[in-house]
Amino acid sequence: MFGKGMPNMGNMQGMMKKVQKMQADMQKMQEELKTKTVDASVGGGAVTIVMNGEKIVQSVKIDPSVVDTDDMEMLEDLVLSAVNAAGQKVDDMMAQEMSKVTGGMKLPGMF
Repeated sequence: MFGKGMPNMGNMQGMMKKVQKMQADMQKMQEELKTKTVDASVGGGAVTIVMNGEKIVQSVKIDPSVVDTDDMEMLEDLVLSAVNAAGQKVDDMMAQEMSKVTGGMKLPGMF
């Protein structure tokens, strides 16, 4: 019964190697994403945000024609919308890159 070793032990070792490779690939991907950027523009180009893969805003461009001191709320809404759109693009970029690493498997707690 125990003479041949534990059945499926080779499968378990192979699986552990695959998991370790996937972890290393995910780490590498996360480091690479830090250097990538996305841009989001709202209001027909009135406000453009550039954000990196760590969701840190790199730049904000505001078309001077939308700066109205009597209506700052509109400008604030445009900036907020642009930041949220850029954040969503970063999430989408991460999900796309993650699916390459995981082969499309959905892993709980991952992005």
